[in-house]
Amino acid sequence: MNLALDQLEMTARIEPSKPMSVEEFWRYSAEYPDLRMELEPNGDLIVMTPTTVRTGFRSGALYYALHHWAEQDGRGYAFDSSTGFTLRDGSVRSPDAAWIGKERWNPAEDDDDSIQVLCPDFIVELRSKSDRLPAAQRKMTAWIANGVKLAWLIDPQRRVVEVYRAGEAQAQTLESPSAVQGEEPVRGFVLPLERIWGKA
Repeated sequence: MNLALDQLEMTARIEPSKPMSVEEFWRYSAEYPDLRMELEPNGDLIVMTPTTVRTGFRSGALYYALHHWAEQDGRGYAFDSSTGFTLRDGSVRSPDAAWIGKERWNPAEDDDDSIQVLCPDFIVELRSKSDRLPAAQRKMTAWIANGVKLAWLIDPQRRVVEVYRAGEAQAQTLESPSAVQGEEPVRGFVLPLERIWGKA
């Protein structure tokens, strides 16, 4: 029997007896390294299940495209979905892919794994079937509020890409694009969407 496994991807919200601090979150994460977790600004802990094969394939294709472009472009660094970013609102979030310019972070100058508040310049979130659209959209707004300059919400269910930009109140909606074009800060990055839409 084949199950619609994407429907089973879930998140669990854990409300500790007292709000969890950023420092407590990172200590807890170190104790349970196999769990993928995020911290909400109010101190709640969000635990995500592993993705299904289809979602993992899409996420891998997305990160590979960004990483390959970043290596060729040379202006910054790409990060995968296992990276947790500590944000100024007290949350810790892990986008599906992210990019930071060299003027803001350089691995050669950062040999310390201590907690630092660092928000990407560009992020991409990939909506799975279990992600409720309003919650995903609120998350994108929160990314922008924390300092992201450009953010894409890719929604394979609707075949839509929502483009969020710093300083703009409304997201731009692209319907069934074959590719999405980067702009500042990642001008020159082009993400083909055939594999995301499931054609290849």
